[in-house]
Amino acid sequence: MFFLAKYTVPLAIALVLLAYVLAAYFSNTPRAPFASELEFSTVDTTGELPTIFDAPTTEVSVVVPCYNEEMRLPELLKAAVPYLQENFKRWEILIVDDGSKDRTVEIALNFARDNSVNEKIRCCKFEANRGKGGAVTHGMNHASGEYILFADADNASDFSSLKSLLEAVKKSTESGDERAVAIGSRAHLVHTQAVIKRSALRNALMRCFHLLVYFFGVRTIRDTQCGFKLFTRPAAAEIFPYMHTEGWIFDVEALLIAQRKNIPVNEIAISWHEVTGSKIDLARDSIQMAIDLVAMRFAYLFGIYNDTELKRQQRKNQ
Repeated sequence: MFFLAKYTVPLAIALVLLAYVLAAYFSNTPRAPFASELEFSTVDTTGELPTIFDAPTTEVSVVVPCYNEEMRLPELLKAAVPYLQENFKRWEILIVDDGSKDRTVEIALNFARDNSVNEKIRCCKFEANRGKGGAVTHGMNHASGEYILFADADNASDFSSLKSLLEAVKKSTESGDERAVAIGSRAHLVHTQAVIKRSALRNALMRCFHLLVYFFGVRTIRDTQCGFKLFTRPAAAEIFPYMHTEGWIFDVEALLIAQRKNIPVNEIAISWHEVTGSKIDLARDSIQMAIDLVAMRFAYLFGIYNDTELKRQQRKNQ
């Protein structure tokens, strides 16, 4: 007993210090955007991107992060553009090209020209790859809409599900708080063929990741990773200028920030189907996601991630 009492406190201190060092080592500081990344191009024009702190100029923005998506992007545009034209007078699609090596931007602008939506599709191209989280965060910080949706380029989520998400955030704002989030969810599909037909390894890794997410604080959301999430502009302004994570688990950080700031998040079941061509390397990226998740949670715990300082830096860069 004496031995245990003698060494318990020093051991506890050593473990805390080790956790701090590891969290600091694996934490992430978003790089400042290059000047060219603060501009957009359309079929006919170029211009300076707005910031999330500016007044909205459109009703709905759709942010689409892309990395070498010349094959899959047209299917999303074929689904999104007719829906947006039919349901909104003012809208935009903001393509954030995360340093692609293919013709992603050219394909997007050709689609805009061919479908007479020249000024509705804006493209922003990164000079260097940042990761999906970096692309989404940049797009959310520079969209012009009252409501901002980010949608994966693979068109796996039924775009008409935007209606349900929009209804959810509008209902949330009836209380007077204009901050609201609605996220697409595939949790209802767990026992359907859409998930069952996946490999046993992928399903096992998915369950392990969900357990980690639950353990580290997101306990009310069943599906954090669906690439179809809608934010009111005030909610986006309270979340994305504070983001640190630029990898695959950025969704979890966005939801954690919303949770910490008491921003209501509605999880809405949507239609979804598996699409080939995923950029995720199952083994490598699963390990990296787990490391990033643990590091992120401890970085917040130890104050390594400082919201106020990050926001100040981002305002300075914009």
